[in-house]
Amino acid sequence: MFFSEAGARPRTWEASPSEHKKWVKVFKACDEDNKGYLSREDFKVAVVMLFGYKPTKIEADSVMSSVNPNTSGLSLEEFLSIVRKKKEVQLHRNEIRHIFTAFDRHYRGYLTLEDFKKAFRQVAPKLSERTILEVFRPSLLEKEHKHS
Repeated sequence: MFFSEAGARPRTWEASPSEHKKWVKVFKACDEDNKGYLSREDFKVAVVMLFGYKPTKIEADSVMSSVNPNTSGLSLEEFLSIVRKKKEVQLHRNEIRHIFTAFDRHYRGYLTLEDFKKAFRQVAPKLSERTILEVFRPSLLEKEHKHS
């Protein structure tokens, strides 16, 4: 289970009915003057309400450039699609962080080769040491490159 999911694309995830209602409620709350869409500023407020951070200019530009040119902003359906994708990414990152933390037994914020070997011995005992080294090696190369 672990390896089939670890490097895979985030699984499609569906919001619960209560979460979906919350997103619609946020859309309506941020849709100033009930115009039926979210402007750039409305979108920023909605992201703060749902995710707790203000989107960067680049993120806001990216979202607003994806909007249908015949409309003045994000429709409810476009907003719900964006929020669902953001939630999927957030859940995937949390899953990765959880797995990493399980391997980082000394709470250092990084994995040594020994940590890596020990983790793989637990989850994939038949994996060869050579394969483990090949997986770990790019990290070593990046670290060396940063310090040169």
